[in-house]
Amino acid sequence: MASVASPVIFKEFCPLYYLLNAIPTKIQKGFRSIVVYLTALDTNGDYIAVGSSIGMLYLYCRHLNQMKKYNFEGRCESITFVKLLSCFDDLVAVGTASGRVAVFQLVSSLPGRNKQLRRFDVAGIHRSSITALAWSPNGMKLFSGDDKGKIVYSALDLDQGVCNSSLVLEEPSSIVQLDYNQKVLLVSTLQRTLLFYTEEKSVNQVGTQPRK
Repeated sequence: MASVASPVIFKEFCPLYYLLNAIPTKIQKGFRSIVVYLTALDTNGDYIAVGSSIGMLYLYCRHLNQMKKYNFEGRCESITFVKLLSCFDDLVAVGTASGRVAVFQLVSSLPGRNKQLRRFDVAGIHRSSITALAWSPNGMKLFSGDDKGKIVYSALDLDQGVCNSSLVLEEPSSIVQLDYNQKVLLVSTLQRTLLFYTEEKSVNQVGTQPRK
């Protein structure tokens, strides 16, 4: 008996003008007009997060059709990576070109959820551009990697408003991808891919030959 083929779903792809029109193409800084470039993107069922070259994070709520803006205090620098997470609270992690990492705990209108915007900073470990971010499913762990090969683990206590960070791994080449599940961190660099077991602090390389 022949198996029944699954139905094919056709989708139409078009520019998100409603999103793009809510982001300025230029800003005025003193007497200068600065072009705004879109530098990072992440999406889930609730939000579309867009990072920019002016250090502004644009967060579009898909249910309310509203755009909100978040930024770092201090100097204006390009956002290089954003990572959303929907768990008990909605979280977004943001990395910049100088190595700054911040976590925004978003406000929710649902009962029992967070009612005040809070920000957590991963302070003083990264010194170069953030190239990868990865959440644990419960939002209590964040891993960040940079283009010098450093990987930082940040433990977040959202109830206490505390973020503790430490360097857990240092590779000789840039980090290009991170993914975390079940106490195992998948790490891809320009030279190799490895599994880092966070409890044992051990490394298992995938394959034997370095990338060319």
